[in-house]
Amino acid sequence: MKTEKEKMIAGDYYLAGDSILVKDRRRAKNLLHRLNVTEYRLTKKAKLILEELIPNTGKSFYIEPPFHCDYGYNITCGDNVYFNVNCVILDCAPVNIGSNVFFAPNVQIYTATHPLDAELRKTLESSLPISIGDDCWIGGNSVICPGVTIGKGCVIGAGSVVTKDIPDNSLAVGNPAKVIRKLNQEPENKN
Repeated sequence: MKTEKEKMIAGDYYLAGDSILVKDRRRAKNLLHRLNVTEYRLTKKAKLILEELIPNTGKSFYIEPPFHCDYGYNITCGDNVYFNVNCVILDCAPVNIGSNVFFAPNVQIYTATHPLDAELRKTLESSLPISIGDDCWIGGNSVICPGVTIGKGCVIGAGSVVTKDIPDNSLAVGNPAKVIRKLNQEPENKN
């Protein structure tokens, strides 16, 4: 039988009030408090806090506080990943981020979701993984919804709400975000 943590990571319904999950979230919140309040600048101590909070990162991983996440251990990043201020990752399911990915201020990444049925929603949650490919730029105030994959080389315009997968080398904007052109092609001449 799966633990609630195993159910959560697998995308099954789970009980968020499970004592192990509560303990894991408390641990993350304590580390985030130290990062966001005590250190607030990327010092040697802040880097050690980040290594403990998000252990699965490549080289040149940088977060501009304040930053928020649920667990930290479900976030995996490649090399050269930058989060600007006020980013939020609800990492109930795995969040896989490639290399050379930049997040503007206020980007929100949500793996957490809830049943549509009101009775189930009173006790159960679920989550779906999110993947962001190499060489992406996610514009400010963008929201990435549960279960989304953003391909490599993409740009997500500021204020976009990404509800569906975005193919490689795409510029996507809007609510809901739609691909408006491929980035490896020249735009049409309007003259």
